[in-house]
Amino acid sequence: MKFLSVLRHNPIVFPLACLAALAMVLISESSFWQSAQGLTELREAGATRNSLQDLQQGLLDAETGQRGYLLTERKEYLLPYTQAQGRIQAALARLHEAYRDEPDSLVMLKQLHAMTQAKQSELALTISLHDRGKAASSRDMVLTDIGREKMEAIRILISQLQELENANLIQGRDSLYRTLLLSRTGMAVLSLFSLLALFMYLRQSLALSQQRQQLQDVVQREHDRLEIEVAQRTAELSELTRHLLSAREDERHRLARNLHDDLGALLTAAKLDAARIRPRLVKAAPEALDLLAHLVGTLNASVALGRSIIEDLRPSALSNLGLVAALEILTREFAEQTDIEVHCTLQAVKLPASTELMIFRLVQEATTNIAKYARARQVWVTLQQQGEHLEVSVRDDGVGFDPHALLKSAYGLMGMRFRVKAEGGTLTLVSSPGAGTLIRAQLPLNARPQASTAD
Repeated sequence: MKFLSVLRHNPIVFPLACLAALAMVLISESSFWQSAQGLTELREAGATRNSLQDLQQGLLDAETGQRGYLLTERKEYLLPYTQAQGRIQAALARLHEAYRDEPDSLVMLKQLHAMTQAKQSELALTISLHDRGKAASSRDMVLTDIGREKMEAIRILISQLQELENANLIQGRDSLYRTLLLSRTGMAVLSLFSLLALFMYLRQSLALSQQRQQLQDVVQREHDRLEIEVAQRTAELSELTRHLLSAREDERHRLARNLHDDLGALLTAAKLDAARIRPRLVKAAPEALDLLAHLVGTLNASVALGRSIIEDLRPSALSNLGLVAALEILTREFAEQTDIEVHCTLQAVKLPASTELMIFRLVQEATTNIAKYARARQVWVTLQQQGEHLEVSVRDDGVGFDPHALLKSAYGLMGMRFRVKAEGGTLTLVSSPGAGTLIRAQLPLNARPQASTAD
């Protein structure tokens, strides 16, 4: 995918690189084969020159051996003569093979071959005459200029052929030089072409890098702006949450006070009226006493219900006795209502009223959830100071649940989290199926939640 992205952002560079690579391969291969052909021609020309030299040297050795034998009549002088015959034949065979496809040189070679055979015949004739006792005749043939003229003609032909080979060598060398020069020129041009392509690629890469950096700067600025905005909105929401919670608690307190004052007064007055009516009914309508007793019982139940509602709206124990006592009462009533054993470890810590109320509501909500869902046998409630923090925890040994699969409708836990965050603390939830649940809140003792700076 990255390779395709590079191709998409660099549509020219890749074709240029392919063309440069192909051109380099073609130039390299062409130069190689031309150079190889040139070297082969040079090697063949050199071998032909050596064959011409071997032929000339063989004739000279044969003539030298013939004259040494005629002068000394010693057979060992015939050994160079005999060896030279084989060398001459081998050289002629190589020359015929070399000039097979060169008509002009082949004509000259045939002349050279004929002269060589004639020279060999002359040498063989003088040796034959000497061996048959005609030493004077053989000596006369040697002293004539016929042999020298033949050797001069042979030397001239060999020189002409050597000049042709020298010309072939020069031509082959020049061709090889031209091939190497062409290869150097081509490689230089392709190198410049590659440098140009590299320059274009680097320039385009630099432009893309600058554009990417600009985009990153824009994204980073936008990210920073969004972070600031999120922080502001979070602070506003936290402040709004604190305000709403405070307003709700204030409304609960007002409602509890009204219920205590107004409803309590009405119910108390009704009970007093029922108490005044009772003596009169004893004489006037004894049968109505049962109805009156039922009415008094109903009034007593209403008073108890009113007190229960008032306690739920605003726990009087928290205001009158403090947080530790209020939690003890709450957990004791919870244990009596659910038959769940509760273990409390509560440390008295001086806290603001809003924080005490938040802790009470946190424990109250946690115990309510345990009673509804946990199916626990034991509950542990802890309130203690940990360094600069206050830790509140409620743990049970119930069925537990998967926090990652927690439904969005779990508003009780969300409410706990918002309450704790509004007081500047953090809430931790630890649970797993079959392993119970732990709800732990950590609150700073010396820090207060910051109010929003927004208007």
